Amino acid sequence: MFGLEDFRGRKRQMYGTSEPRSIDSTPPALFDRYGDEPALAARLVSAGMSAEAAGTRAELFKRCDAFLHDGMGIGTSTSQTFGLFVPGRIEVLGKHTDYAGGRSLLCAVERGMCMLASPRSDRTVRFAALNRGESAEFELSPDLKPAAGHWSNYPMTVARRVARNFAGKLRGADIVMLSDLPPAAGLSSSSALVVGTFMLLSRINDLRDRAAHRVAISSDAELASYLGTIENGRGFGTLGGDTGVGTFGGSEDHTAILLSRAGQLSLYSFCPARSEGEVALPPGYCFVVANSGVVAEKTRGAMEAYNAISRRVARLVEMWNVHTGRRDACLADVVRSSGDAAKALLALASGASPGATDPLLPARLEQFVLESEQLIPDAFAALSAGDLSGFGRAVSASQAASENLLHNQTPQTVTLARTAMECGATAASCFGAGFGGGAWALVPRTTAQAFADRWLDAYRREASGYSQEAVSAFVTGAGTAANWV
Repeated sequence: MFGLEDFRGRKRQMYGTSEPRSIDSTPPALFDRYGDEPALAARLVSAGMSAEAAGTRAELFKRCDAFLHDGMGIGTSTSQTFGLFVPGRIEVLGKHTDYAGGRSLLCAVERGMCMLASPRSDRTVRFAALNRGESAEFELSPDLKPAAGHWSNYPMTVARRVARNFAGKLRGADIVMLSDLPPAAGLSSSSALVVGTFMLLSRINDLRDRAAHRVAISSDAELASYLGTIENGRGFGTLGGDTGVGTFGGSEDHTAILLSRAGQLSLYSFCPARSEGEVALPPGYCFVVANSGVVAEKTRGAMEAYNAISRRVARLVEMWNVHTGRRDACLADVVRSSGDAAKALLALASGASPGATDPLLPARLEQFVLESEQLIPDAFAALSAGDLSGFGRAVSASQAASENLLHNQTPQTVTLARTAMECGATAASCFGAGFGGGAWALVPRTTAQAFADRWLDAYRREASGYSQEAVSAFVTGAGTAANWV
């Protein structure tokens, strides 16, 4: 670990790398004008970003560029620079469904992480997080020990997994990141950091051209699933697992970050990740995303509460397979195995011997079936038909199930979702892992900022026990996926 001031004045000779392939398309040519805001903004607009969002991102990239060269001592004439924008995401619906093989309705936001990387000749990664004013230095090593509980746990976990899964020579990188995602607000900033770090290291090291990558990962959906296993520690095909970051989640976040399309909400099922369709964000509407001021970091007690919800799913599948002799891999497989499977499993979970099971197992099953098999299809159908009232009813039912069956909400997040509807939102829900974080509200674009101000005022009047400084809101459309700049 070192301070940002330690970068200043240090010069290193960098070596180039060949242009790597994208899985489904050829990446854009290298761009070396990250300090030229107009040219960079035009580049971002051509990638599908709105003009307003592109202007803000261009300014962030310019600041990253200045630090990479002036703060880290990377000479502009001796190195290549790779630029990457990685968005946050909104889980419109899909509360704790992905790791159970269920459905999620997703989109990216127009905010995210602007990342620049310059290849190194050794295996060292120097990572500067400018919005935090912090940095980390570590090796691409299979024996690396990530810093649990610290933001650097995420890029370090990626570096360790890369070193374990991809044998051969590896080069590190000097990476600068500047994010305008509110941290620990449910927008998946941690998964964005995992996605961005892997994409940069993959491109620098041409991982897509290695046999291990070609055998295990043949599509962007499979890449998203693999990145999910970097977080949860599971193996992926021929790529062995590792410790992960400590949470037993799925690949919903990584899928949204890698596969979202501007203006669209994407419907996915998981285990494995597969698309079930897209529907446009209603014309003239946008999202307002608000942060409750209650940190949703998946560490310590919050991590255990999150993992307890995940473990209930594993327990339900185990009970079913033992009882039936089947080998269903995930809860969605169980539920979809027959017309009465969900009812039979509910009876099994409810009738287990006293003390031998979690009393919340039946509620966990009910929430999954309701969310994944009924409310998400209903919401998707309503949006497809232009029925905003029907969409709002499905979203409200999802929020109620999260509060009463999933038990992953706090008094503050419940208040945040409720006050959004009282302020006139067409639909509103909390999202993400829960135990803090934020909520989204669907509102007309023309009144979005006024709604945001009214919403936060109402929330502050009614809620307590939150960080006043962290309460905030922003307006966003359905944004672009991660893309090379």
